[in-house]
Amino acid sequence: MAERSFEREVKKLHAGQGELFHGEGILAVTKALLQSGVSYVGGYQGSPISHLMDVLADAKEEILDDMGVHFETSASEATAAAMLSASVNYPLRGAVTWKSTVGTNVASDALANLASGGVTGGAVIIIGEDYGEGSSIMQERTHAFAMKSHIWLLDPRPNLPSIVDAVEKSFELSEASNTPVMVQLRIRACHVHGQFIAKDNIRPEFTLQQALTNPQRDLSRIVLPPATFVHEQEKVEQRLPAAIAFIKQHKLNEFFAGEREDVGIIVQGGSYNTTIRALEHLGLADAYGRSQLPMYVMNVAFPLVEDELLQFVAGKSAVLLIEEGNPEFIEHELNSILVRSGCKTVLCGKAVLPRVGEYSCDVLKKGIRNFLQQHTRDLLQDEVSISFVPRQPLSVAALTEVVPARPAGFCTGCPERPIFSAIKLLEKERGDFHISCDIGCHLFSILPPFNLGATTMGYGLGGASASAFNVESDKPPIAIMGDGGFWHNGLTSGVGNAVFNKSNGVNLIIDNAYTAATGGQDILSSKASNPNRATNNPISRAVEGVGVKWVKTLTRTYDVSAMLKTLREAVTTKGVGPKVIVAQSECMLNRERREKRGRRADIKAGKRVTEARFAIDEQTCTGDRACVRLSGCPSLTIKPNPDPWRADPVTRIDNSCVGCGLCGENVHADILCPSFVRVEVVHNPGRWETVKRRIAQRIIHWLQQRDLKRHASYQPEGTC
Repeated sequence: MAERSFEREVKKLHAGQGELFHGEGILAVTKALLQSGVSYVGGYQGSPISHLMDVLADAKEEILDDMGVHFETSASEATAAAMLSASVNYPLRGAVTWKSTVGTNVASDALANLASGGVTGGAVIIIGEDYGEGSSIMQERTHAFAMKSHIWLLDPRPNLPSIVDAVEKSFELSEASNTPVMVQLRIRACHVHGQFIAKDNIRPEFTLQQALTNPQRDLSRIVLPPATFVHEQEKVEQRLPAAIAFIKQHKLNEFFAGEREDVGIIVQGGSYNTTIRALEHLGLADAYGRSQLPMYVMNVAFPLVEDELLQFVAGKSAVLLIEEGNPEFIEHELNSILVRSGCKTVLCGKAVLPRVGEYSCDVLKKGIRNFLQQHTRDLLQDEVSISFVPRQPLSVAALTEVVPARPAGFCTGCPERPIFSAIKLLEKERGDFHISCDIGCHLFSILPPFNLGATTMGYGLGGASASAFNVESDKPPIAIMGDGGFWHNGLTSGVGNAVFNKSNGVNLIIDNAYTAATGGQDILSSKASNPNRATNNPISRAVEGVGVKWVKTLTRTYDVSAMLKTLREAVTTKGVGPKVIVAQSECMLNRERREKRGRRADIKAGKRVTEARFAIDEQTCTGDRACVRLSGCPSLTIKPNPDPWRADPVTRIDNSCVGCGLCGENVHADILCPSFVRVEVVHNPGRWETVKRRIAQRIIHWLQQRDLKRHASYQPEGTC
């Protein structure tokens, strides 16, 4: 169950020659794959490319199966990269996808071997480049790996025609140079909307069945010495020239003329839209891309085409290179090209632009302005004094007075929150533990109010991150990973490694039935029945299969007392090897998506529907907010104390509460104040329920009036 369905949109994939295709970037990528005659597609979900996997999954029965295109969700990025080996010996076009550098790092072994031996059929990797302020990973660039392994890197302009053309040409480039090709899509490019003229979908000319029926092997493409030495020479002497010739012949890079001849801009395709917007703000371009400054757009970020670059800079006094990210790979190489050719054109890059960080419109405006002020005498001289008045930043102190601090955290009702509440209670008893975290929603535990976790090394590496602490201690290390990370890497790298080395640590595996952090896709241990996947494979059986002797499965994480008891037992048990706790509860977001539609339909149909909510008795609440510190639920907030004799604000629960029950569980487990009240909201109540409600309201009103009269008539002794 993915967070978004594309069942309606994938019907557009049937569009034929000459039809106008409207849609989102990732939908256009799928259409481009079909127009290219792709034979097989795989990959691993992750922002910003997750929805591409969802589109492909929804398109499987709609169109992929009918066209003979094999699609599968890979167990990891390494699995996906190894899948491309089908194109090594056969003229099969294959494509895989994953998230940026974190995915490329996982896939690095397979990719390096694939690039070394080379391919026969087109092999394409769609990379969701997650770089910039909106990123969820460490700040690195795919560019580095492309250069290291000689994999050609396309970075198309972020509009649908350019993206579709890049995907189609990437297969041809791969086959022309016997080299895998990466197509890099920035965050905004993945979700940009637009249109392009469609072509007919093409069935694979050579099928997977044909390959199996007539197996082939080319010993020269197997990565084994002495062939590996030949591969290195082949990359430089044959594949690179073939790639450059193809890029030039098909004009993959673009020249845009301008009115000026003395200066120009060289920009990666993915940054083109932002650059044009910055020029428009400077009065140097219009919204349609017509610019006063000539531009050379590198839709191919690697390799660089020396002839084209020298042609562009010829006769110019200076050019500005817009290369987002660090290190400045392109700037170094372009400087070398200029020096070797004896060209006197001044190259400006990081000298006027930030060395690190995302190149937003404001950043580029400032950089282009600085470049033009240094290298032209007429442009912007009048405009600078008028338009470039620095914006006064809003006072952070002023904002904090009206906007409360709210760090990123778990969703309301998240079943992972009570797990960390239990760990906090355990540390209250026994002191702090060394906790190794993992990639996933549970990583929010490092932030307030839990403040747990010391490291995070990679997806599914929570257990491996604690392996160095395999020493005698009364407080063994605790490693945390999710079910997605467990199946991705954790079973072997974490749990299997701990068994092999007789670790005494605790592995806490959070099983919320989906890869929740990437959009709710099914995995091996998902509980839902999936017609195209094998689900319902318990994590407990998997860890027992690699030798774990101590395994506890909790089927309801909201039971904080039971979770605390199990954690206490795990950290005190010795001599049995690694301990594994599987904490099961369905992701609340997916549960709400599944159940909310049914509830709304029942309410609309007049059926009786109950929804649980929690409330706080304001007269009982002490205002110490221990419940907030132990839970951190977004539905818990504060309001002014209704008692005029007390200054501390009281806790309140807003209407976003989903009635998960954690508040009550924390109260019970930590003996907090008894101010929480469970309330059932009844939609479409019966007649007898309505009568009882009215009677109760009248009795409460009568009691309130009686108390008010007593209070008004009360006179302390000694007064008259």
